Amino acid sequence: MGTRRVLVTGCSSGIGLAVAVRLAKERGFKVVATMRNLGKREPLERAAGDTLNRSLEIRQLDACLSNAGVGMIGPLECQSVSEMQELFDTNFFGLVRLVKEVLPDMKQRQSGHIVVMSSVMGIQGLLFNDVYSASKFAVEGFCESLAVQAMKFNVKMTLVEPGPVGTEFERKVYEDAEKMNLAGADEETARIFREIYLPYSRKVFNSLSQTPEEIAEQTLQLITAKEPPFRHQTNRVYMPMTALKHADPTGRLPLDTFYKMLFKHDSLFTASLGLLRMLQKRTGKSSN
Repeated sequence: MGTRRVLVTGCSSGIGLAVAVRLAKERGFKVVATMRNLGKREPLERAAGDTLNRSLEIRQLDACLSNAGVGMIGPLECQSVSEMQELFDTNFFGLVRLVKEVLPDMKQRQSGHIVVMSSVMGIQGLLFNDVYSASKFAVEGFCESLAVQAMKFNVKMTLVEPGPVGTEFERKVYEDAEKMNLAGADEETARIFREIYLPYSRKVFNSLSQTPEEIAEQTLQLITAKEPPFRHQTNRVYMPMTALKHADPTGRLPLDTFYKMLFKHDSLFTASLGLLRMLQKRTGKSSN
C-alpha cells in the first residue's frame, strides 16, 4: 500500500494533536493537521519535531470546522440557547461540513476511511451533560445512518468513543463549571451540581481518565486495521456501563443504576471506582 493521506481536525491541543503527531511518525502516512486558529499551532509544531513539513502539514481549512472542541456541563436552566447552538455548530455541524467535503471524492474513488471522534456520552447520557451528550448522540446517529450508504462505495466509517481524557479541553470545562452562575437554577439543583456532581466527576476523572497519547495509539490501530470496527470504545472499563443501556429495552436499568450510585450509595460509587481503576491497570498491562 502506498502513502495514506489523513486529514485530522482540532489539532491545536489534546486528542487531535496527539493523533496527528502519532500518525505522522508512523511510516506510510501523510497528515494534514487542521485547526480553527493557526495562532495556536506552536504546541503542534513542537510535538511534530522533524515530521513537520515532511509527513505533517499544518493548514487552516475554511471549508469545515473541528468536529470536537466544545464542551458544556451544568444545569440546563443556566445555559442559553445560543450557547447550545454554538456547541452543536462545532460538535455536529462541523463534522457534517467536513464529511460533505471529503465523502464525494471517496465515493468516486471507491476507497476511504472516515474516523470520527465521538464519546461514550454518544451512547449513554450523563447527569448535567445534557446538551454535550445530545450533540454526540447526533454525531452517532449521523454516522450510523451514513455508514450504510458508505459501505456501498467501499468507504469505511469508525466512531472512536473515549471516556474522560486528560486534556486542557476537559480541564477548562470543569474549571468553568466551578465558577458557573447558578442563579437560574433552583436551590436543590444547584446543590446537587456543586456538592454531588462536581466532586464525583473529579473522582471519575482522576481515577479513569486516559491520556491523549493512549487515544492516538488506538486510533492508529483503527486506521491501519484491514477491517476496522464501526464503533470502538477506548476505555474498556466503561463497557459494562454502556452495556446497561442495551440490557433493558425499557431503558430503566441504566437510569436506576446511575441514580442509586449518585444519590443513595456513595460508598458503592467510591468502591466501584477503585475496582474499575484496578481493572483499567490490568487491561493496560495485558494489552502491552
